[in-house]
Amino acid sequence: MKRKSVLTIAVLTAAVLASGIWFNASRGRVEPADPARSARAGRAGDGAPVSVMTALATREDVPVRKRAIGFVETPASVVVKSRLDSQIMAQHVSDGQFVGKGDLLFTLDDRDIKAQIDKDEAAIARDEATHKRAENDLARYQQLLARNAGTQQSVDQATADERSTAATILSDKASLEADKVKLGYTRITAPIDGRVGAVQVTPGNLVGANSTGTGLLTITQMQPLRVAFSMPESDLPVLRRALNASTAVPVSAMVTGAGGAPAMGTLNFVDSVVDRASGTIAAKAAFPNTDLALWPGQYVDVEIAADTLTSTTVIPTVAVQTGQKGPYVYVVKPDETVELRQVEVALSDGGHSAITSGVSPGERVVTDGQMRLKQGTHIRDKSAGAKAPPAPQSVPVAGGERS
Repeated sequence: MKRKSVLTIAVLTAAVLASGIWFNASRGRVEPADPARSARAGRAGDGAPVSVMTALATREDVPVRKRAIGFVETPASVVVKSRLDSQIMAQHVSDGQFVGKGDLLFTLDDRDIKAQIDKDEAAIARDEATHKRAENDLARYQQLLARNAGTQQSVDQATADERSTAATILSDKASLEADKVKLGYTRITAPIDGRVGAVQVTPGNLVGANSTGTGLLTITQMQPLRVAFSMPESDLPVLRRALNASTAVPVSAMVTGAGGAPAMGTLNFVDSVVDRASGTIAAKAAFPNTDLALWPGQYVDVEIAADTLTSTTVIPTVAVQTGQKGPYVYVVKPDETVELRQVEVALSDGGHSAITSGVSPGERVVTDGQMRLKQGTHIRDKSAGAKAPPAPQSVPVAGGERS
């Protein structure tokens, strides 16, 4: 029994000594260098290539657009009222109807006016007869005076009577014309082209010439319309150049919250005074409104193509980042590393920005992945149409090949 225990202890001791020898040998062994792996490690000194998206800077003419909030107004809105004290006999228009200038709206009771016209015509006939008699009397007295059978006083009286009756006829004719005008007032017509609002009266109602109420109805001109808006005082030089341009300056108006294409018009007015309280200048644009897309009183988003930056470098707005020194972009160099450049942004309009310095047309700028970049970072361009990076070469290793 004692012999077995001694044997077991001897075996365990030999195993421990063998393990120690193997461990020390392993620590002292140096594996052969892998040149390909070392090269990759050296190349990745700044990290593995970062996948990004890029876009080319282009040279374009960029319109300078100014934006504001405006409201639609009509050039003409007429409250239609009666010019006579009368009664409405017929209504020829309904709520919301489009009418043209001269269209019949209402017919008033015209019987009293027609009777007055008949009376005027009768008075003219009577006074013409009186005038004829006065002419004959004057001729007779003149003949008697020529034969020394009459007096000058009689001739003078006959002359005055003839002239008085002639004047009476003129007065009668004037009264007739005035009553004919009043007869025309019994047919109330549209003074302008436009759209009728709510009709306030119906047949049978009495209307007055001196009524101060809401009137019979209101007609609002719908074509063309105007859009009034205000711009900051700093935009006044641009607005003045636009107003004095040889070609009409386009203005678009989009109803706030509505979809579809905007209405198009032209700038036609810039106020002569800057509002000192708000520091703004009032302006207006005319819109044909042929499709009736605009409605008086609406608020609209206004955009003016006030100027143009010619031959300007343009890049996607997403490429522009903001740092402590201002806006900057990452430009991709031929060796697929990036360079951080400060830029001057003339304007940003939608998805594109006009750059006046820092980037040249034809250069590539990073549009996605900037957060992982710094000066000199290697990149891998994942943009559509970008060159694919070369495939890695296989590297021989001990015991075979590894790609």
